[in-house]
Amino acid sequence: MANRLAAATSPYLLQHADNPVDWWEWGPEAFAEARRRDVPVLLSVGYAACHWCHVMAHESFEDEATAAYLNEHYVSIKVDREERPDVDAVYMQATTAMTGHGGWPMTCVLDHEGSPFFAGTYFPETPRHGQPSFTQVLQGLAEAWRERGEDVRRVADNLREHLNASAALTAAPITADAVEQAVGVLAGEFDPMAGGFGGAPKFPPSMVLELLRRFAARPAAEGSPMAERVKEARHMLGRTVQAMAGGGMYDQLGGGFARYSVDRGWVVPHFEKMLYDNGLLLALHARLGTGLGDRVARETAEFLLRELRTPEGGFASALDADSEGAEGTFYVWTPEQLTEVLGPDDGAWAADLLGVTPAGTFEHGTSTLQLRHPPGGEDLQRWADVRRRLVAAREERVRPARDDKVVAAWNGLAISGLVAAWQRLGEQDWLDAAVAAGRLLVDVHLVDAGEGGARLRRVSRDGAVGTPAGVLEDLGCVATAFVDLAAATADGTWLDHARLLLDDALDRFRAEDGGFHDTAVDAEALVARPRDPSDNASPSGLSATVHALVGFAALTGEEAYRDAAEEALATVATLAEKAPRFAGWSLAAAEAMLDGPREIAVVGRPGEERDALARAALALPGAVVVVAAPGESAIPLMQARDEVGGRPAAYVCRHHVCAAPTTNPADLT
Repeated sequence: MANRLAAATSPYLLQHADNPVDWWEWGPEAFAEARRRDVPVLLSVGYAACHWCHVMAHESFEDEATAAYLNEHYVSIKVDREERPDVDAVYMQATTAMTGHGGWPMTCVLDHEGSPFFAGTYFPETPRHGQPSFTQVLQGLAEAWRERGEDVRRVADNLREHLNASAALTAAPITADAVEQAVGVLAGEFDPMAGGFGGAPKFPPSMVLELLRRFAARPAAEGSPMAERVKEARHMLGRTVQAMAGGGMYDQLGGGFARYSVDRGWVVPHFEKMLYDNGLLLALHARLGTGLGDRVARETAEFLLRELRTPEGGFASALDADSEGAEGTFYVWTPEQLTEVLGPDDGAWAADLLGVTPAGTFEHGTSTLQLRHPPGGEDLQRWADVRRRLVAAREERVRPARDDKVVAAWNGLAISGLVAAWQRLGEQDWLDAAVAAGRLLVDVHLVDAGEGGARLRRVSRDGAVGTPAGVLEDLGCVATAFVDLAAATADGTWLDHARLLLDDALDRFRAEDGGFHDTAVDAEALVARPRDPSDNASPSGLSATVHALVGFAALTGEEAYRDAAEEALATVATLAEKAPRFAGWSLAAAEAMLDGPREIAVVGRPGEERDALARAALALPGAVVVVAAPGESAIPLMQARDEVGGRPAAYVCRHHVCAAPTTNPADLT
């Protein structure tokens, strides 16, 4: 018999619709029921592609006895963190404060006001490795609620005060020296053996790598301290990109990146594939300007269109890690499986090339596929044929499930990635897909249009918009995507859409110090109003919004938006100084702003001459580039621009000062 979640739109909540647990969705009705019965609230937060969420569901939430205890002693709420990042952020902060770590599934127990007095992550069905079972936890907390109410209230009050404590922010401009010092801190945290930063588990440092890419383009005199720092940045960037693309975290057959590597060396991934990772990494690789970058960008763009695109033109949020009830089954191989598909000669060759061994690198003697040394010369065609046959064989396996909800922020990242890939490699299908996704966001996710603007909703599914309001991350990433679409298409309509979102961010999300809250001033009141300027797996709302403000100001010439970006960046100066790994996207924006950013209008009739100028312009990290025929774009950057001597020309401006137009790509560079 289905529970209340049967009426949900979230694929994650629907996964729990047949649980014997009497689940509620997040809302005041659930808390009212807890007050009526005088029982605590059990909050469980996860997402559809989460492996350990599935494990805990099978062990506990599908267990009749556990469910019966929950139903008697708690009101249980299930939340999809991807639909409600605001709820997730508040209680993840509590979980981290209470336990020293976070993750999903996240389990919190709350009082009737939503204040947590217990928090944790995964709990096993039986006591294991010194950890109590989930049932033991539930019993202990229920007893504490009944017998030690004062203790419970004291803990809840302390946690609520902690969550509402405002961190002191020291506002200061992020200078060129500050960015250089941040790169020095990153060099001290760099893993020289395997690339990336820190130890296991190792996440793709997408936003830090974009900072390094931009910093590496700084001019520096030979032998100067700056030249050494630039050299370090290039090494960190190149080593990490090569290690990730050659390791098991990258899908060597189908393209696209898994969420993270469980080991230091990028060998074994946590196999779920998230849209935000692939949007960010697609853009990074497309902008590298290298053979490796082009290959990975092409394969990742093809993966997005093939496996994540929805019938409505958006992009699904994730592919699961599991299939056939086990993690990674779809992706791993044994030498015998390679031989079965390829024959003995090609099978042995592929096993050597891809690091598939009898002992295996994963579970049960299976191996992830690694491509540490991509084949060249005559072997290139052999690899293409082997890859084609392995892909065909893999298609016969049971595919991982897909979470097909469309998340606004992540679709924004995918749009920006596809635009960057189109600008580099010229595949029109990619730009068409980016435009279609942008139109879906406008037509479905932008609601309540009127004199007061429009409101962005966070999710949709099957073309129907969901109820969760957009958070700052959504406004920032989608506004950036609209700015990128405006530059790519020379269509000023996209700037109109971006303006709506940025004005909304400045009106309802801005803090008194010039930074931003993650939720609007009139959003649902939670136990605390989330505000976190640090990047995590995806850009923070603040850093994403800063990128949008900078790009919008560059295309329109409206300095008020640039001023807002500078004020917001000043609030993360301390974070950028002390923990640059969590401020990479803000630092990347700062690096672009320190260079202007360069605003480049390429004006001319279509053809090779214009294309050559466009390629030279787009090679400059952080530049804002628009390409159009004379008189065909209403974008302010393109106004009063024309060809020079009947030839396409490039106009370069910086800080309201423009250089003489040039028709020569070398002069432009």
